[in-house]
Amino acid sequence: MNGAVRGAGRWWRPRSLRTQLLLWLITLHLGAAVLTAWFSFVAYGNLVHNALDDQMRLVAESYAGSDPLKLPQPMDGEAAFSRGAFIVQIWSADGATLRATSWPVLSVPLQKSPGFGDVSTGAHAGSSWRVFTAEPGPRADQPRVQVLQNEDYRRRRALRRALLEGLPITLLLPLALLILWVIVSAASRSLRAVARDVASQDERSPTELSLARVPDEIAPLVGAFNNLLSRVRSAFATQRRFVQDAAHELRTPMAAIGLQIENLRAHVPAGEATERFNQLEAGVTRAQHLIEQLLHLSRQDAPQGSNARERVDIEVLLRESVSQLMVLADARRVDIGFESEGRIAAVVFAPAAELRSVFDNLIDNALRYAPEGGVVDVALRQVDGHVVVDVLDNGPGIPQAAMGRVFDRFFRVPGSAVGGSGLGLAIARTAAERHGLRIELCNRSDGQGLMARVHLPSLPT
Repeated sequence: MNGAVRGAGRWWRPRSLRTQLLLWLITLHLGAAVLTAWFSFVAYGNLVHNALDDQMRLVAESYAGSDPLKLPQPMDGEAAFSRGAFIVQIWSADGATLRATSWPVLSVPLQKSPGFGDVSTGAHAGSSWRVFTAEPGPRADQPRVQVLQNEDYRRRRALRRALLEGLPITLLLPLALLILWVIVSAASRSLRAVARDVASQDERSPTELSLARVPDEIAPLVGAFNNLLSRVRSAFATQRRFVQDAAHELRTPMAAIGLQIENLRAHVPAGEATERFNQLEAGVTRAQHLIEQLLHLSRQDAPQGSNARERVDIEVLLRESVSQLMVLADARRVDIGFESEGRIAAVVFAPAAELRSVFDNLIDNALRYAPEGGVVDVALRQVDGHVVVDVLDNGPGIPQAAMGRVFDRFFRVPGSAVGGSGLGLAIARTAAERHGLRIELCNRSDGQGLMARVHLPSLPT
């Protein structure tokens, strides 16, 4: 569970570059919207404040300079709070008596100092007021004028303007995210192309990845991967050369030893010496078989060109395999047969030699494990609409515990009395997977032997 969490990354530390870019873009846009709204609130608040102050001064001066004196028109509280209407007060020259006002409900005394100020009429909302007190007139009996405006109206107007300034950025955020998503998806196509190139690599002949369409940011990673592929190719080539050279070097002396053993057979006395001689001959034969298998394995691991593929009729190939292995079947007194269910179009486009390797190894394995007097059946049939080749024997089968390892190189089922190199099934599976075939092994349902089923690839339509 912990490994899965680490692999996926936590929500605040995403592993995906696309997700990281989107999160950063959202954060930057929201931050920009907040900063724009705050800056607009401050800037437009000052602008609104100064503009309304100028209007208050003009209103006060218009009343103070009128002769005869104008009286303000009455208004209600809705106009004062919702529309920010100016409240005009006319005071006596000494400032002691309120002679007229546009909203009698508001009780704010005449300020001692002329000019602008701020007053509060209580702790409730809407109790803050901006006040402008006009200068005293040139005549001693000239009335004083004072103009007020609600401060909450001013703040609401500045806030509304600030929100309108930040609204375009907020509205552009989804569009910017969509554009970024498209841009990142287009840029990541090169990454997906590199991933496809890596996935399509043949493990036996890896090739370097092209840097033509790779972004500069990941070019060093691809270059390092190419260097790794070069070392892997070198290691594979060294391994193949070693196996081939060793097998070739052993082939001639082992053939000479086999020939000398064959020449000595007539000179071996009967009895215990003959029994030991037979054991020696069986060991040499097994060593020769192992050398041939190693050579086959090294050739199979070598990269193959596409020109080696050909159209192979599986039925014809199976008949040839059964015919050539008939000698081994007769030597072990095993009844081997081939059957084909009707007219089945079984064609595979692959090198015929490698397909022969698949079926020869499976049939040879069945013949070796079938008891003397046993039966090996090779059948070409259709199962669930797919063409398969079944190789059945009546040998001991494979213990379930060893079923997962039988395709490993040099692995032999514990307790097996049959001599072998442990490479036959490994060679068969490698050749099969290389050309789209799949081998399935299972013990027969009646408990009498093993069934090796080869699933053939579907023909292209």
